Amino acid sequence: MKISILCSSRTHPVNTYLEKWIRELDPKYTVDLIRTKNDLTNGNILFLISCDEIVSLEDRARYDKTLVIHASDLPLGRGWSPHIWQIVEGATEITVSLLEAEDVVDSGDIWKKLAVHIPLNALWNEINHVIFEAELELMSFAIGQFDLVTPQTQEAAIAPTYYSRRTPKDSKLDANLSIQDQFDQIRVCDPDRYPAYFDLRGERYLVRLEKKK
Repeated sequence: MKISILCSSRTHPVNTYLEKWIRELDPKYTVDLIRTKNDLTNGNILFLISCDEIVSLEDRARYDKTLVIHASDLPLGRGWSPHIWQIVEGATEITVSLLEAEDVVDSGDIWKKLAVHIPLNALWNEINHVIFEAELELMSFAIGQFDLVTPQTQEAAIAPTYYSRRTPKDSKLDANLSIQDQFDQIRVCDPDRYPAYFDLRGERYLVRLEKKK
């Protein structure tokens, strides 16, 4: 089986997990980890993992199946950074969905869903670990059950909801509110890539949250 994984950013923390998954795969699988759709070749499965590009029907036609992993209970939570928004909203259970890529974002048929628990005291890296491990499990399911899966259309009776793309302003804290009031917002912020911050007395201050070892 020939597999391509399109992950746009070399610095995204999921890369460590993808590289480990590739190393541990049976040699009968050939896997390419690429950064841009310009490097797409062809094969059985194209996985879009943290992919920022629009992958057209023409691009997808090079593969038997193009699959996306999205951390929401689709059709709820289509769009960007769904597990981040859900945790900020107070969620402790996140559904991770494996689905077929379509032109309409996150609208494809579902192959499998996994529900994972996010502890209320989990920080960004611990949250990533839970989500990324679920992604790898779904990728393994996809290659192992490739010829056996019967995809299910998304629930038509449920109206889709959408999350917007996160920007730096979504990491801005309110200096007049308590840490407890903003804890969920702080703990989802990657301190290296998207740090939480607040403005006070003419200066901007970055917030790095770590657990005492």
